[in-house]
Amino acid sequence: MKYKLKSYRYGELILNNEPKYKQKWDELLETIESITDEEIIFAHESNKRVPKGLSVALNKVIKEKLVSIGWKPESKIFNDIEYANKSWRLDFANENISIEVAFNHGEAIAWNLVKPTIASELNHVEKEIKTDIAIVICATKDLKTKGGFDGATGEFEKFERYLDPLRGLLTVPMVIIGLEAPNSFKIEHKQVGNTKQGIVKKL
Repeated sequence: MKYKLKSYRYGELILNNEPKYKQKWDELLETIESITDEEIIFAHESNKRVPKGLSVALNKVIKEKLVSIGWKPESKIFNDIEYANKSWRLDFANENISIEVAFNHGEAIAWNLVKPTIASELNHVEKEIKTDIAIVICATKDLKTKGGFDGATGEFEKFERYLDPLRGLLTVPMVIIGLEAPNSFKIEHKQVGNTKQGIVKKL
């Protein structure tokens, strides 16, 4: 799978040049590049009720691949049981790097960016993990369109626009990875009863 990168606070430079991060960063990029159109189609069509877009399939494929190379899913930011629910969890963590996979509503963009920052800052609640650098994986506008995503999904280009206004809050170095649309197919919507299903159309 192809992708775009947006570096924030020298995130890409740090990941490429700091020995303690470089291997994990290279593995992550190789893992994303290894995602095939066939894997995405299989994950999409194997759902009991075929979703409208590719977000469910991509979440599944990304999770399986990241767990297989040692990333811990649903990592708690805090040790306190009061903050143990999903709202206070990172999608993935590996030592001091965190990953958020953000195919959700555009209104959640700020929270997707702030969460790893909270995990990096000292505060009054004991941490389970201390994040030094953050990675956010999201869909480009092209993938959002061709992948049948909901129109309200926050895309890579919008994540880029959020970085400068939030600079005072986002103190952790970060890289935004925008996944590109597949080359061999797109999703077309078909009305089935009261719901829309995403049908794979080969190009």
